[in-house]
Amino acid sequence: MSMSTILTKVISRLIFLPTFVTAVAILVKGYFGAGDGFSAGVIAGTGVVIQFLAFGPRELFARYPSLRRAPLLAWSGLLLGLATAFAPVLWGDPIMTHYPRPGEEVPHLGLLAFHTAVLFDAAVFLLVFGMIVSVLGAIGNRYGSEGVDS
Repeated sequence: MSMSTILTKVISRLIFLPTFVTAVAILVKGYFGAGDGFSAGVIAGTGVVIQFLAFGPRELFARYPSLRRAPLLAWSGLLLGLATAFAPVLWGDPIMTHYPRPGEEVPHLGLLAFHTAVLFDAAVFLLVFGMIVSVLGAIGNRYGSEGVDS
């Protein structure tokens, strides 16, 4: 049985989805430009941390089994970030060159502009969120069977 109160559990459930909506909004638009993958990853990770604290590792990973794939997200984010950073070298450009270049037309989907900065922000989001949830998984594996949530 968890040490959390009913109120803690209810509130944590109520804010879970809004944390992800906020994270996506920050990822997509950031402070005004390309986005902010790090902040979005921290916000989404905080939503999971709150669930972890309110319900314990067993219930968190039982309710959201896909969170067990967090290390894959972290590795995917790392690889995507490295590919985004170093791919311009293949075309003879410096590391972290942004495409399309200044003055070129940027493709849009609604208000979202597609350029390499958005791809890099998505990579940072995956890395940060994946690492936060992976650490929770490691804590849950270490202490979950010994009753941290009881």
